[in-house]
Amino acid sequence: MIICVCDSPALAACEFVRQGEGRVGSVLDARTFRLEDGREVRLAGIELAVDAAGLGKVILSSLIEGRDVTLHGFDDTPDRYGRQPAFVALIDSAAPVQFEMLTRGEALVSPTGSDPACFQALLAREAAARAARRGIWAGSAALKNAKSTDDILARLGQFTMVEGTVSSARLAGATFYVNFGRRWTRDFAVTIPRRMMPAVEAAGIDLKSLKDKKVRVRGWIEKRGGPRIEVTHVGQIEMIGAARPIPKSDLAATGPEDEGK
Repeated sequence: MIICVCDSPALAACEFVRQGEGRVGSVLDARTFRLEDGREVRLAGIELAVDAAGLGKVILSSLIEGRDVTLHGFDDTPDRYGRQPAFVALIDSAAPVQFEMLTRGEALVSPTGSDPACFQALLAREAAARAARRGIWAGSAALKNAKSTDDILARLGQFTMVEGTVSSARLAGATFYVNFGRRWTRDFAVTIPRRMMPAVEAAGIDLKSLKDKKVRVRGWIEKRGGPRIEVTHVGQIEMIGAARPIPKSDLAATGPEDEGK
């Protein structure tokens, strides 16, 4: 049963130019599918969640496999793997499939691939699923504790969300460091290139006042001594409580399989 929130402002925020259509032949993973004409499409605006059982792929298949879809985006230029990034909707619907995947708790919001208004609309769906403990949010694997260094390093090279309290924040040379521990060479830290600082602060993050603040950061885990996430896009850092879950009254009724998640 579809549980996606389809309010008009949110739909308008993620309404992009139509870039084609086709029938879905097969689903390759939780955010990639192949059309019957051979084109491969990658769902824009989201990243794969922690999904050892492959449930995300099953859900995406149930939503779009064998059905006609429309593709929307800024342009239809394929990525380096030949996949067309797009917001995807069923042929008679305006609601992106991305909304549904996030609302079910089977995806994470990517800071790339959408404009600020759309990004906030996607974040609201992720926050609603997290608050309701749906999908990946039913356990603790999807959101890493900034103090759990080994747990974060286990996600090396993968898109991950980390949450914790900032122990220090400082500029050193061409990089601003947001540290989550005193052992700077071993603990988790976020690095922000100097060129990114004005954009991050323009988005409402006062970098120099982050000490002792609780934040959530998303990005790809690297190892530079300790685990690191480099901020390359506005939106990777979020103050805890800044993303507001969608009110329950705005959610469509869910099926029995969604209760208690």
